[in-house]
This record gives sequence, C-alpha cells and structure tokens, in this order.
Amino acid sequence: MTSLISEVAPASPSEALHHFSRRFASETDCSDVYHSQKTGSVDYVLVDVRSNDAFLQAHVPGAINIPTRAITEERMAAYARDTLFVVYCAGPHCNGVHRAAVRLASLGFFVKEMLGGITGWVDEGLVLQRAESAVPVDGFSCEC
Repeated sequence: MTSLISEVAPASPSEALHHFSRRFASETDCSDVYHSQKTGSVDYVLVDVRSNDAFLQAHVPGAINIPTRAITEERMAAYARDTLFVVYCAGPHCNGVHRAAVRLASLGFFVKEMLGGITGWVDEGLVLQRAESAVPVDGFSCEC
C-alpha cells in the first residue's frame, strides 16, 4: 500500500540537495539571527515590515521598522546596493514578508526572509522588545 507521502516519487538525492541548498540563499531563521546578534556578527539590516504601530507594540531586538508599503526607491536610497536585508513579519500566516522581499529585490538589494517572523521568535523562547523595554508579548498584528 502506498502512502500519500510516497504516492509522488521523491526527488533524487542530487535534486533534493540542490533544492534544499538553494533555500539557504533566501532564508534564515530566528535562531541564526539571535546567534549573530549575540556574537556581534551582524552583517545585515534586520527589518520588521509590519506597521509602525505593530512594531512599537513588539519587535525583534535590533530590528528597524520599514513597513512593506514604505519600501520605495526613495526610502532605500540611504542604503548601499550590497546591503543584505533580513526581513520578517508577524509569522508564517502573513505574506507581507514576501511582498517586502520582492520590493527589495526589485530595487536591486540582497534579501533573506527570517522564517517564522515574530511568531517564530517567540516560539524559540526569545524575548521581544516593546518601545524601550524587552518584554514577552502575545497577539501580534500585521498591516503589511
């Protein structure tokens, strides 16, 4: 009996290696962002692409806020073209992060998605920042 999993044959090992290796070119995760911050190896700009109100409510420490709709040629002119942006949104249920990544890439910038967004950060047991203090926060909104 064939399962729903193996009903479609899996990719060959070389195809799987290529597929999963390529994902690292456009994705990172909360743990890697946290580790880079803790070791001082921050060679990227961490961007929360949610609304300013959502950002003020809670965000990943070290992030700046550029809502997706504000990612324009004029706004991004302050950054060198070789800047690597790591973008995140509310979580896996929100595609604002993909809209932001498309905008940044279309402007000629390097970009990676921080998988999981705010939800992933909290799921990892990491603390969010609110205004001037670091606090755990529940209920995240997204207007990106």
